[in-house]
Amino acid sequence: MNDQFYRMKRMPPYVIAEVNAMRHAARLAGQDIIDLGMGNPDQPPPQHVIDKLCEVAAKPDAHGYSQSKGIPGLRRAQAGYYGRRFGVELDPDTEVVVTMGSKEGLSSLATAIIAPGDVVLAPNPSYPIHTFGFIIAGATIRSVPTTPDEHYWESLERAMNYTVPRPSVLVVSYPSNPTSEIVDLAFYERLVAWAKENQVWVVSDLAYSELYFDGKPTPSIMQVKGAKDVAIEFTSMSKTYSMAGWRMGFAVGNKQLIAALTRVKSYLDYGAFTPIQAAACAALNGPQDIIDTNRALYHKRRDVMVEAFGRAGWDIPPPPASMFAWAPLPPALKAMGSLEFSKQLLTEAQVAVAPGVGYGENGEGYVRIAMVENEQRLRQAARNIKRYLQSVGVNSPGG
Repeated sequence: MNDQFYRMKRMPPYVIAEVNAMRHAARLAGQDIIDLGMGNPDQPPPQHVIDKLCEVAAKPDAHGYSQSKGIPGLRRAQAGYYGRRFGVELDPDTEVVVTMGSKEGLSSLATAIIAPGDVVLAPNPSYPIHTFGFIIAGATIRSVPTTPDEHYWESLERAMNYTVPRPSVLVVSYPSNPTSEIVDLAFYERLVAWAKENQVWVVSDLAYSELYFDGKPTPSIMQVKGAKDVAIEFTSMSKTYSMAGWRMGFAVGNKQLIAALTRVKSYLDYGAFTPIQAAACAALNGPQDIIDTNRALYHKRRDVMVEAFGRAGWDIPPPPASMFAWAPLPPALKAMGSLEFSKQLLTEAQVAVAPGVGYGENGEGYVRIAMVENEQRLRQAARNIKRYLQSVGVNSPGG
């Protein structure tokens, strides 16, 4: 009967779930699966954050409803982070709202600002919530490229000139999930000017702001003068502080968008558990060693993976940021398609990756590899993949 529901009819089967189900079945059967499929951090948060959670949870008055928009101390802590990291001043009361992770924030924003039939510009390939958060709210998606080159700007112009109704929202996310592509501040300056000229809201997802590998910190759109006139930006504590399961995120920026998101959230939830919000304050206000530690960890894993997989016969471009590699299928197996290739890697090499087609049709021909296993396991994955590639006639270098 579910296929009769309006929103269910607008949501195709979640392709990545098919590989996830196969991975789960393989593990139940006792197979040792090296899981590089889901971007699920394998490190714990800092000890002082866990200690703060326990301390506040032990208080008898900490277990009631919290504040939907986030406790004041946490909104101040997020404003402090933007001040330190980006040199951006935010009003904690009107320009910051706490979300239950960036996924919830993006979908609640879509509910707040989208009318059925509105057109949203979203990258393809992209993380599914960047399209389906708006589709669930009733929008129509027009795809634009993920790669931020001149073709990107041409696509934006075509979209504005030939789409009815004219698009009202543009989603951007750099470092990109899944492609790991990055942009500089000049890109955001051009984007803010374009958005003002075309009267388009910009929704920026900056979940991977601290995982950059070239020594050049990732910029925020909020660093651009006038960005608050047109933009809202989401960040998450999931990757930065290894707090994925805690579901702690933020939206900052344009007061009108923040107010709309805050109002919708007030009807939907009572906010995250207060001890979690207090622990998030401790993470943002306390020692920041974990940020450098995590960056170095993923950088080393990236180098190990690229080198080991390359020796196995699979050349992977080193990602400049994020915890993912966006890997083209080995040329000899390209005709197989990303979903079938992912299934074969799982069954024949015991390595789980995410098929690129799960991130949009322009993701076909790629898989996303999450660097969420340690270096030893990455090398084991490479050995397994080498055996698989040799079994299907793809020879590795020197053997």
